[in-house]
Amino acid sequence: MLRRFTKLLQFNQCQRILSCASLSSSSMSEGKFKLADKYKGLETNVWVEFIQLALEQKPLNLGQGFPDFAAPDHVTKSLADVATGENLLMNQYTRGYGHPRLVQALASFYGKLVGRSLDPYKNILVGAGAYEALFCGIMSTVNGGDEVIIIEPFFDCYEPMVRLAGGTPVFIPLKPKGDESTSENWVLDEEELRSKFTSKTKAIIINTPHNPLGKIFNRAELQVIADLCIQHDVLCMSDEVYEWLVYAPNEHVRIATLPGMWERTITVGSAGKTFSVTGWKLGWAYGPENLIKNLGIAHQNCVYTCSTPLQEACARGFELEMSRFGTPDCYFQSLAAELLPKRDYMAKFLSENGMKPVVPQGGYFMVANWTELEKYSDLSQEPDPLKDYKFVKWLSKTKKLQGIPPSAFYSKEHKRLGENYIRFCFIKQDSNLKKADEILTKWKSER
Repeated sequence: MLRRFTKLLQFNQCQRILSCASLSSSSMSEGKFKLADKYKGLETNVWVEFIQLALEQKPLNLGQGFPDFAAPDHVTKSLADVATGENLLMNQYTRGYGHPRLVQALASFYGKLVGRSLDPYKNILVGAGAYEALFCGIMSTVNGGDEVIIIEPFFDCYEPMVRLAGGTPVFIPLKPKGDESTSENWVLDEEELRSKFTSKTKAIIINTPHNPLGKIFNRAELQVIADLCIQHDVLCMSDEVYEWLVYAPNEHVRIATLPGMWERTITVGSAGKTFSVTGWKLGWAYGPENLIKNLGIAHQNCVYTCSTPLQEACARGFELEMSRFGTPDCYFQSLAAELLPKRDYMAKFLSENGMKPVVPQGGYFMVANWTELEKYSDLSQEPDPLKDYKFVKWLSKTKKLQGIPPSAFYSKEHKRLGENYIRFCFIKQDSNLKKADEILTKWKSER
């Protein structure tokens, strides 16, 4: 009897504990442990959504911007050598602001490109991808109430980063002037741009070569932006991760080289884009000492340091490519030459199958107007309010070809500007581009 009574007491006690735990869990979810206010409105992300869709539907994925072929042998083999080499310290922490060998290589290389002597320890910061370098640039610069001009369409992290820093994004769209079939014709309205600069403007973010349009801002366009930055004492954050993916006769101009711009420009680069190793998540920023010091303070209170083996391997890659620079053997030149026929092939098969591509001057993305295909698509089953989301999902599910909806790269008030387009990536094996061609050709034959 005593044993049975003891078990009953234990059971009742467990029930009370579970009940309290349930109440505690409920109050936690509804009270103190809600998502922090600064993240409200930032819950959704196009990459999370469409990567999940790709996992479920298993389409030919031309949505995400990564190569599906091997990176340069000397880069990947360097990583293997570093990780298994005799210097055991290569697998331990390195300098927080950038591995010494890498920042020395970056300072030497970019110093020549911008025409000034760069101090590897004062003018360079290495981050966890260009993504983190941008994050540190924004977080270390923008205060509550500051305005940051963002050119649309934009890589989707710009807006949430500005909002997390307490700033206010101010948007201005690129629009086609006349024929929209080439990215060169997508331009800013100069008077509209001037109107965006106010006493509250802290910074402007530019991206050249541009994602998703592939536009390369020419010298005259950059000079207009530079003049306004100088006139209004505004910082320029220049996202140049596609700097080597430039198709002749276009030229990549670094805005930091324009008169009066070095002291107010943070330039961001990417190992993932430079060496086709997007999974390494390694990037950098270079600029004047005072600005890079600010980035370093944000960086040391974020990730603090990056992977030592990856940085060492990246440094070795730069050292070899510097010795080849200006020759056809240099990967910086050879990759663009390899991608040019892929670009032209994609433009051809999209055109032949009912889309109107915007042929990019640089980068490895192609935006195409798909609206001529709407009458052949049943978008009624997709609940999304925006047509490009409906079309991309329908195409992925029914034709097993996936792109990305460009309205994700516009502000809430301008999303309709992206609705008529889809973005594809062409840094893919020829066999996969051929499969995309076959999918669209088969669909055309079924209409």
